[in-house]
Amino acid sequence: MTRRAALAAATAAAVPMSAGVASAAAPAAGRQAPGVYRYKIGSYEVTALTDGLVRRPLDAGFVRNAPIEKVREALSDAFLPPDKVPLSFTTLVVNTGGRLVLIDAGTGGMLAPTAGQLYENMAAAGIDPRAIDMVLVSHFHPDHIAGIRLKDGTLAFPNAEVVVPEAEWAFWMDEGQMSRAPQGMQAAFKMVRRVFEPMAKDVRRFEREAEPAPGIVAIPAYGHTPGHTAFRLTSEGEQLIVWSDTTNHPALFVRNPGWHAVFDMEPEQAEATRRHMLDMVATDRLWVAGYHFPFPAIGHVARTGSDFAFVPAMWNPVL
Repeated sequence: MTRRAALAAATAAAVPMSAGVASAAAPAAGRQAPGVYRYKIGSYEVTALTDGLVRRPLDAGFVRNAPIEKVREALSDAFLPPDKVPLSFTTLVVNTGGRLVLIDAGTGGMLAPTAGQLYENMAAAGIDPRAIDMVLVSHFHPDHIAGIRLKDGTLAFPNAEVVVPEAEWAFWMDEGQMSRAPQGMQAAFKMVRRVFEPMAKDVRRFEREAEPAPGIVAIPAYGHTPGHTAFRLTSEGEQLIVWSDTTNHPALFVRNPGWHAVFDMEPEQAEATRRHMLDMVATDRLWVAGYHFPFPAIGHVARTGSDFAFVPAMWNPVL
């Protein structure tokens, strides 16, 4: 018998004739595993929880001051579909050792069937919503506040103090502002009232550069909304900048800080804020977490000349 014939015979003997077509031992899951990622900032434990995402069809108005062909090119360069912008939602739970602080509360499942996963991911992380003792809000857009209440209107975090920027409260709770707002903004004003009016007397408001929780300092980051706020977490010499919606998707607005997203209410102010924040985190080599960055939404900003790029943190299996 030749060597080739011997190998063929051995292979045939190893596969039972009755085996037929191979099949998986279990059916395909059809969905992702829980979206939970933890990391440390000094002694603080930060848990990133995905609330899912939406895929927004790209239109000429998504970036107000750039041709849609340039936006498509930027998406393609980032290996993303050129006709849709994937917008992730990542909330943070910060365990300071004395407080359990939720920074922004997600969509509450109000925006899309692919969003609203915060509560199940919180359960997967072993975090009881009743243990949250503070909900710290960056701004009042619906994807950041709707999750404060469940769909039936009850509070999702019943023992939490809700803490918000004074400038946001002053704008969104003003009836005159609501009456003058264009039709496209009316739903946002109504969501603000659905969330906050039943508990208005209990909502704590903080001024710019205040310390709403120990080790968490507010950074005015106006422009996206009138009172949009980022936060600086500091513990044992380490810092994390939670910059909320200072940029939307990093493939577009970190790489192109001069682009104006449709969501920015005061585009020129938002651009000035964005450029300042990008320069700060790049120069000081700070950790940065972006609400709309790809999960787990943590990394650094690198600078090459006048250009910036988001550099995701390497996945770390230990804290």
